[in-house]
Amino acid sequence: MPRPNTWSRDRTSPLVWLVAIICAVLAIAVIIAGIVVFAIYMIYQPKIPYIHITYAHLNKLDYDQTGSLDIEMALTITAENHNAKADAGFSEAKFILLFHAIEIAELRADPLDVPNNSSLPLNYVVQSAVIPLDEGARDEMDIALKQQKVTFSLSGQTRTRWRVGIFLSVKFLLHLACQLQFVPSNGSSIGGIGCSSKSH
Repeated sequence: MPRPNTWSRDRTSPLVWLVAIICAVLAIAVIIAGIVVFAIYMIYQPKIPYIHITYAHLNKLDYDQTGSLDIEMALTITAENHNAKADAGFSEAKFILLFHAIEIAELRADPLDVPNNSSLPLNYVVQSAVIPLDEGARDEMDIALKQQKVTFSLSGQTRTRWRVGIFLSVKFLLHLACQLQFVPSNGSSIGGIGCSSKSH
């Protein structure tokens, strides 16, 4: 008596083979993509662009007994791009200068491009309107004038974007939060120079 043919019952379904082939192709694609990304990283060695304060001087500080404050400040925020093979773009830059949480001025900048291994300074001359201080701010200013050290806060952010290789575009949001300290009698800076977005 002939034996039954069991081969037809044990055959792997074509659908299973199709799924296996697709999974194998995807695995190979992921491996190749990983190798390409690693190669691009090793070739370009990307570095995150950043911003930092490179100059600050208090040109004028007028404060009267009524608690009104009027200042002029020269300030330079420098955009740095240490990538050897890629330009970096900076956009939507916005910074707020404050004294005792009271807004003194808002600083903005147009979009700019920084070539590879270069920097570009953003020079500001901040001229405030006459600002009435509240009681807490007046007390802080009185102490600052006696101690010959007045402190302002500068905070804000900018977006940066640069290209790694042909296809990969990298974006970051850079935050800046600095304390700027000056000698009121001569306006010289005693704190805040070098403060950067790298530490945030």
